[in-house]
Amino acid sequence: MAFFLPTSFLGLQTLGKYHMFWPVPRHQQLFTVIFHLLNREHVKCFHFTTTSPSAIPVDPKATHMLSTKTRSEGRNGEERGGKDRTDTSSPHPFSLFSAGAAKRRSKNQEDLLMISKKNGIRPPEKPLSVAEWEELRGEFKGISKFEDVMLEQMIKCNSSIDVAKSLLSMVAMRKGDISYNLLVKYLALCVRQELMAEVCDVYDILKVRFKTLETGAYSLLIKGLNGSDRWREAFLLLEEIKKVMTPSKGNYGNCIKGALNNQEINLACELYHEMLAKDLIPNLDTLQVFFDTGKCVKDNQLKSELLGILLYLRENQLYPGEALMQSIKLWFESIPGENWEGRLTTIKNSGKCPVCNQNLESINLSQEEYNALKEKIMKDVIQGTDTFRKTTPQELEEFQNFVENHPPYDIVIDGLNVANVSNKRNQSQTLLDVVFHLAQQNLRLLVLGRKHMLTGSHSWKRHIVAAMQKKADFFFAENVSEDDPFLLYATLHSGSHCKFLTRDLLRDHKACIPDSLTRHLFFKWQRGHQMVLSHYWPGKRIKFQPILTYDTVVQTTGDTWHIPYDEQLVERYSYEVPTKWLCLQRK
Repeated sequence: MAFFLPTSFLGLQTLGKYHMFWPVPRHQQLFTVIFHLLNREHVKCFHFTTTSPSAIPVDPKATHMLSTKTRSEGRNGEERGGKDRTDTSSPHPFSLFSAGAAKRRSKNQEDLLMISKKNGIRPPEKPLSVAEWEELRGEFKGISKFEDVMLEQMIKCNSSIDVAKSLLSMVAMRKGDISYNLLVKYLALCVRQELMAEVCDVYDILKVRFKTLETGAYSLLIKGLNGSDRWREAFLLLEEIKKVMTPSKGNYGNCIKGALNNQEINLACELYHEMLAKDLIPNLDTLQVFFDTGKCVKDNQLKSELLGILLYLRENQLYPGEALMQSIKLWFESIPGENWEGRLTTIKNSGKCPVCNQNLESINLSQEEYNALKEKIMKDVIQGTDTFRKTTPQELEEFQNFVENHPPYDIVIDGLNVANVSNKRNQSQTLLDVVFHLAQQNLRLLVLGRKHMLTGSHSWKRHIVAAMQKKADFFFAENVSEDDPFLLYATLHSGSHCKFLTRDLLRDHKACIPDSLTRHLFFKWQRGHQMVLSHYWPGKRIKFQPILTYDTVVQTTGDTWHIPYDEQLVERYSYEVPTKWLCLQRK
């Protein structure tokens, strides 16, 4: 017995010279496309089978897509490696046209784009007939994957969905089959254009044809379904992903948006806390939906969750963009029974807010905080197993003895990092300029170097290195060793007054810190102690980025909130901080 899916996917719309619609398959793997050619009295039917290596065909005894088992072997029995469970990146459903997508493209996608660029393929502006598509395809005889390239370009150009439908119709007429890959690309175009009916129809087709899908298709469906009245089905797909890997923050974010848009606040909060427990950092637009949902709502539990989000931003040194900042401002000003006013401002080096005259938190740690941080860093970062992959216990012990046998330092310098700030100057000469500049201020300096600096070369001239050694202490580590453990140890050992000079982010070592409180202290200590060479003109001028006296994180006194934000969303170095603030004051 045959029955028909909804016809909005490719159905009953004039596509050039034919109509097209999709019935449900009659038995395992078979799928039927019926073309009604205009001005012709007969109907042509094509039965085609699954061709995708990425999806599993439907078992005749199981007609749903949500399988309880996952495949671990490929065609030849080799183990298939999925995405690493620790990878928290968000798989963008439109990776071919998203910023930074080049890093995430597969080799096949790169090849397709190269072919497209080389041959100048551009999608048509209007739907074509089968004959017209065949004629166009004939102009690119050397391309074996013409349809893939063309659909990729439609995604890139955001072509009309009717143009894509006409292409798939040509494929079905010529091959008797529409491959899994083409269906997923078509799905990506539907999701991008928020065509909910089309997304649902493709979903129905996929779940009948395939028992499981690969992660990219699941992610597309989760994003697409959450904008429809079938948003709850996206949670089933999220559970499928969990069986093989940790879902991305984008997967969680889309499900959270679907729940909040349908006023399922408790469900959204559960998902939010679940992703935090998996060390996934939410996208800012996910957090924005929380604040947009909370506007003018009198709900103490939701209010507590929103304040918790602000504290999460504080603990993780995260800065809202303008859109999230405005949502936070509007939420505060809409809280029933409270009288909050938000104003935007710039805070100068004094650390006093010009709007409310409140002094922001000092960047300096208390002695108790400093001692606690020092103990944690020594134990979990410097003496942890991670360090010994970068140095050896013997070398670290040698360095510890070196530091303990010298008076405390004022500045610890990452020699190689500083030497490479300019390509207009010899490395040894660049470092010499910086060392001499700091030595003139009667500061005790320690320069961390590598043993290759002593061998004499064009970059490291012996007489220049000898001249620097008269102005600063040097410790030369093995050439394969990392500088960070030595940098952290010497700076912390010298006391809270000691600064360190590098442009490195120290990101790896932050990841070794197990608890949020210590991570917060580490961020704060870094911002208050890291010197950065901001301007270097060889032989003329050296300028360092100023270290602020106040902390640049979300902070509150109860009656005030101060929230630093980015005017433009940019990837910043950990030592770079925003200058724009939202001041919220209860009147």
